[in-house]
Amino acid sequence: MKQTPFSVAILAGGQSLRMGQDKALLNLAGKPVLQYVIDAVAPLTDDLFLGTNTPQRYRQFKAPAVPDIMPGKAALGGIYTAIARARHPWVFVVACDMPLLNPQVITFLAARRNQTDVVAPRIQKQPETMHSFYHKRCLPRIKPYLEADRLKVIGFFDDVTVTYVDKDALHSVVLSFDFLTNVNTPREFTKIEQILTNNSRFPPETDFLPP
Repeated sequence: MKQTPFSVAILAGGQSLRMGQDKALLNLAGKPVLQYVIDAVAPLTDDLFLGTNTPQRYRQFKAPAVPDIMPGKAALGGIYTAIARARHPWVFVVACDMPLLNPQVITFLAARRNQTDVVAPRIQKQPETMHSFYHKRCLPRIKPYLEADRLKVIGFFDDVTVTYVDKDALHSVVLSFDFLTNVNTPREFTKIEQILTNNSRFPPETDFLPP
């Protein structure tokens, strides 16, 4: 059955404190980290855009850029903007520093959008909020949290319906969870570069999993 369309928002322009430079622009095995993300999601949508307050940094990628509606509200503000600016009722929100994204996983999550407001993978205790689907029904639920500076992303989850997709379900699509890996430190950058260069994958038990 053909799935209903969805938008994709790539959130870019964070401080990258642990890396010391903009992670999205790092050259990784021949191309910028952000390009890997774009290449993975572009075939899945007709509405792809970057969520960033520094669009001049990313002109080379030729993707529309939208600034935060409420600046200074961290990742939750970026998610709110992504939902509001998306052309479709559903938007897949993803971080700009996840070069091992798996389109099959995204499609798998998309198939679970029925009768829910959020679809989030949950490998460990906390859901992967920067690799999740959000419906426009979330907008009025998120706004009060932004206005109160309560910026923890999962803070509004109690006010909406959330479908969590656990590791057992994801194992029906992939053997490992390296698609969730972020480029946060030089050490992680080196490991990801080795994966891409060797065309290999870490097993699910890797210490590479998000905390």
